[in-house]
Amino acid sequence: MTVLNVVVGITGGIAAYKAVAVVRALVLAGHDVHVVATDAALKFVGKPTLEAISRNTVHTDLYEGVAEVRHVAIGQAADLIVIAPATANSIAKLAAGIADDLLGNTILASTAPVVIAPAMHTEMWQNPATVANVALLRSRGIHVVGPAVGQLTGKDSGPGRMSEPDDIVAAALAVVAPKDLLGKRILVTAGGTREALDPVRYIGNRSSGKQGLAVALAAAARGASVTLVGANLEVRAAASDSLTVVHVGSTLELEAAVVAAAPDADVVIMAAAVADYRPENVAQSKIKKETQGNTLQLTLVKNPDILAGLAGSRQPGQTIIGFAAETEQQRDALIELGRAKIARKGADYLVLNRVGWTEGFATDGNAVIVLDAAGDIVSEASGSKASVAERILDLLI
Repeated sequence: MTVLNVVVGITGGIAAYKAVAVVRALVLAGHDVHVVATDAALKFVGKPTLEAISRNTVHTDLYEGVAEVRHVAIGQAADLIVIAPATANSIAKLAAGIADDLLGNTILASTAPVVIAPAMHTEMWQNPATVANVALLRSRGIHVVGPAVGQLTGKDSGPGRMSEPDDIVAAALAVVAPKDLLGKRILVTAGGTREALDPVRYIGNRSSGKQGLAVALAAAARGASVTLVGANLEVRAAASDSLTVVHVGSTLELEAAVVAAAPDADVVIMAAAVADYRPENVAQSKIKKETQGNTLQLTLVKNPDILAGLAGSRQPGQTIIGFAAETEQQRDALIELGRAKIARKGADYLVLNRVGWTEGFATDGNAVIVLDAAGDIVSEASGSKASVAERILDLLI
């Protein structure tokens, strides 16, 4: 993974508090993040918070670091500039080329791609001046993420809400991502399947879908055409020209979606946590404890092995990558479990990771060992799920 020098510009809007999550996501993805905040931004979020999250000094003053020409140096060193939130005022200044603060100088002194995430009240976003300014910035090659429609400050609601931090980060990194998967069609599954007991209850697992979603977003950013089959995702992915999202609930629903999409895929990545069993009978009304007594007996039947089925009916030249979540704590024993599994499944690669009460599922980080069809270790990765996703996709290059 290439480590980027990312400048995050924060301007003075209430959405500045969400910029902390933007900075954090970029840091967790392994990048070197430098925050340039306006004086107005610091009225909404504190400098110590931004420095703690970014792990770098926060710069605000145009006249600091004069000897090192900091007002130019920050922009010259940047690989990517993200402005979140971008207020109506900051957008207007950017369109006019005004550089009366450190952020304005940084942008003008840089040749790096610029991504802005507008945030303002609906009337300001729809004002002809803002509309014209945004159109002008787009024509200059500046990338605009959002805004979304939703709750604004106070009781107001409408277009103008800043996009969610994960969406901003994904869009920003996509701008600078290598397009080494251009033309590839990739099918990714993510999340955890749920097997209904009745209309209210289900048997499920703790998978949030974050790792599979990270793989799908990274593949789309690297130029692939991606179909994401998501089972009960904790974070919903926004569909785009390069990302098609299919939502499913149960293992049988996931199987149907995957079987339909797999024939057209060059690569299938099965990151979803799939239930091995489902109830033999599903009650059509809520099961009542008053009628069941002190015990409830369930008969479970085995679900189809989707990964093995895909491997057995693969298209010529198709690459299939499976995932295995295990609770085994000893490394050697964990690897042996993975070797036995890839031999049974017939996949080309198996991404092996340890899960437990506090690791793997529903966390922001992950650590994986990747085995090939012969059972040899071909890759290991740890860190944020975004960075792990990149290492997994590197197998395809």
